[in-house]
Amino acid sequence: MSKIYAAITAVGGYVPDYVLTNHELETMVDTNDEWITTRTGIKERRIQKGEGLATSDMAVPAVLELLKKRGIGAEEIDLIIFCTSTPDMPFPATANILADKVGAKNAWGYDLNAACSGFIFGLSTGAQFIETGKYQKVLIVGGDKMSSIINYEDRATCIIFGDGCGAALLEPNTEGNGIMDFICKSDGSGRDLLNQRGGGSLIPASHESVDAKLHYAHQEGRAVFKFAVTNMADIAAEVMERNNLTSDDVTWLVPHQANKRIIDATATRTGVTADKVVVNIERYGNTTNGTIPLCLWDWESKLKKGDTLILAAFGGGFTWGSIYLKWAY
Repeated sequence: MSKIYAAITAVGGYVPDYVLTNHELETMVDTNDEWITTRTGIKERRIQKGEGLATSDMAVPAVLELLKKRGIGAEEIDLIIFCTSTPDMPFPATANILADKVGAKNAWGYDLNAACSGFIFGLSTGAQFIETGKYQKVLIVGGDKMSSIINYEDRATCIIFGDGCGAALLEPNTEGNGIMDFICKSDGSGRDLLNQRGGGSLIPASHESVDAKLHYAHQEGRAVFKFAVTNMADIAAEVMERNNLTSDDVTWLVPHQANKRIIDATATRTGVTADKVVVNIERYGNTTNGTIPLCLWDWESKLKKGDTLILAAFGGGFTWGSIYLKWAY
């Protein structure tokens, strides 16, 4: 019997219409386009505007596009793993809300929170359900409405993050394509360097917590950068070395879009040349769980069956991970 791999068979994506440019940010905080571009590589980011809109509302068009491409109905989905740091509500799970909105009546699901590494963790988790043979169609969604937890008076964070969502469908593959290997890691000692302190059981919402601005994303930029630039690069190299892959074997490096310098460091560490590195940070900024699926969505027309992809990410907490996969269509 042929080995079952979990292969991506369709992708979908969505970014809001509103474009927040560096020049507009210049009118909001003490910053400028040259400073932002030089340090991050970001020129603009998308922001979800409108009352009553949540993360799930960006996931709906992404998933509907995916289903249309694959030619299947939502009722065929077995499981939804929604990777997000900005769920619609603390509970119920945004995965369940999404299932209701798209009509995935036969799916169960849950949310996965690993910050910016979430989509890597989600793909790695979803693959296990496929490989057992028990599930045929597992939907992995990665998306965040980061604007809902960003303080637009804090230039350390407001220049970085944007809103967006992507999705990938996992199905069984016996041709040797799909997720071949993954490595995921975490280190909770980094919790004070990149977090959202308010709103959980440690600091429940109160007038005091809101006044102290504890419900916004907080980042110690230099410390996080130092940790991220090393670990994201190292784990991508590690998954390649474990599978005897050289840079020549890699068709595409798909890194988390957090910072252009971190992306460049990962490419250098793995030996992958710039023409094989997937980058869209200049247009979307850091959409957290959305960056990697949005990269796959943007580059879908360039991906060919059998292509070797290395995915890598780093997130708050800290979390980091990498996936080696072969493209299946």
